[in-house]
Amino acid sequence: MLDIKELSKAVRQVAEEKGLDPEKIMEVIESSIAAAYKRDYGERGEVVKCRLDGKTGDLKFWLVKTVVDDTMVRFVDEAEAAAEREREEAARAAGARTQHPPEEEEGKLPRYNAERHIVVDEARAIKADAKPGDELEFPLEAHDDFGRVAAQTAKQVILQKLRESERDSILAEWRGKEGQIVSGAVQRFEKGNVFIDLGRAVGVMFSNESIPGEHYRAGERLRFLVLAVQEDTRLPGIILSRSHPKFVAELFKMEVPELAEGSIEIKGIAREPGNRTKIGVASLAEGVDPVGALVGQRGTRVMAVNNELGNEKIDIIEWADEPEKLIANALSPAKVERVEVFERREARAFVPEAQLSLAIGRGGQNVRLAAKLTGWKIDVRSQSRPEDVQEGGIAGITDVGGEGTGQIPEQDGEAREDVAF
Repeated sequence: MLDIKELSKAVRQVAEEKGLDPEKIMEVIESSIAAAYKRDYGERGEVVKCRLDGKTGDLKFWLVKTVVDDTMVRFVDEAEAAAEREREEAARAAGARTQHPPEEEEGKLPRYNAERHIVVDEARAIKADAKPGDELEFPLEAHDDFGRVAAQTAKQVILQKLRESERDSILAEWRGKEGQIVSGAVQRFEKGNVFIDLGRAVGVMFSNESIPGEHYRAGERLRFLVLAVQEDTRLPGIILSRSHPKFVAELFKMEVPELAEGSIEIKGIAREPGNRTKIGVASLAEGVDPVGALVGQRGTRVMAVNNELGNEKIDIIEWADEPEKLIANALSPAKVERVEVFERREARAFVPEAQLSLAIGRGGQNVRLAAKLTGWKIDVRSQSRPEDVQEGGIAGITDVGGEGTGQIPEQDGEAREDVAF
């Protein structure tokens, strides 16, 4: 009989440390004891279950057999069964590893195994209404004295099951945080990727999800966007980003109550991480200034976001349904005199000569981001020289690069799913 008080104490301690359900831990312990029992007292093909009485510490064991017929398994004579066993033993001795049993690879039904199967006629002699697919339970003699090898098997099962349970618990917790901002400490660097300590879990920020020119120090605490949570064979893959456009949107939501309340809305973001971001906002409530809400009194709100982004320039513009007004606003801080729109979402914006370089931006950045934000191809020209095409003054949405689309690079030969803003 087990010392149930000591066991319960250990279960509570592990549950608190790992953040797991105590009942789940008890299931793991029962599974490991069943594995130990099978090692010492059972047969290789048997399915043994165990139940631990939480009040008395008594152990109960039983054998599970599945009711089958000839549509579920194939019946072979002793000579054929012996030959198959010899082939399997030879394959194991040679170190061969197969993902599926031999019969599955050959397209055959599983072989009938008396240790885990029971035919329908025999099952109905025990339980009148038994049908194929049912499971019957057969009590086993109780034992609690297991040998060293069985105890080691039990220990391995416990460790493996606890790791799996902890991983499932972390995955469940983080699946609900996709698209949210989290805080973490820089842990280590590996092949250009940054690993972040998130408490119970470790996240990774791939090199193309970091802000260009931003330098990270071990132990430094920063904010990140949870881009995706993916399952992996070893650990949960929590993919983080600081370059994604939605990172800026979520930072503003933390600073601007009107966004959380729904009185204003972010309609779109165009971003070249580390350099400049354009964000279009609209009011959903009468009397609310959307641009002023994001800027804040004396610029406090936008400055708070600026500080997190390393002083990345942020242009906040008012969204408009009319293309002419939207494009004019998007070219801010330049003053646009007029906008002409054409077919296929193409437009021409005319600005004063003195505003030309401001409208185009260094290397065409301002007009690039305006095109990305509005979804229009924009041709910026001087009001005084309307026929002259300006160098770097034309941009379409396909010309925008480095905007941090949230694309996850291939890792271990497997393409990750993109997360769209």
